[in-house]
Amino acid sequence: MSKKTLVIGASLKEERYSNKAIVKLVENNIEVVAVGLRSGVVAGVNIDTEKLDFKNIHTVTLYLSANRQDEFYNYIISLQPERVIFNPGTENEEFYKLLEAKNIKVEVACTLVLLATKQY
Repeated sequence: MSKKTLVIGASLKEERYSNKAIVKLVENNIEVVAVGLRSGVVAGVNIDTEKLDFKNIHTVTLYLSANRQDEFYNYIISLQPERVIFNPGTENEEFYKLLEAKNIKVEVACTLVLLATKQY
């Protein structure tokens, strides 16, 4: 089963966790699309700067602090993912409730740990 993943808050900087997540997702043969502040390519994945209407998104993994997420609420919900992963530092009770009301699973976890422990 495909777990096509959208990384939001994607960074071109190799030391950033969003960058590491893209690399690990690709290494695990998971299709990845990404949105960030700057366009570029990480591990063969284009980082878009606009909220594109991606299709068949299984998972959205967030790398944005809670105070930067509100502009993404409607966008993420419109993509109808099966789950949204809130990585450390992205926790957001308000957004959890909005997602759960739309039957989108909320997972407070680290994408890198989930991948490393085969729980992704």
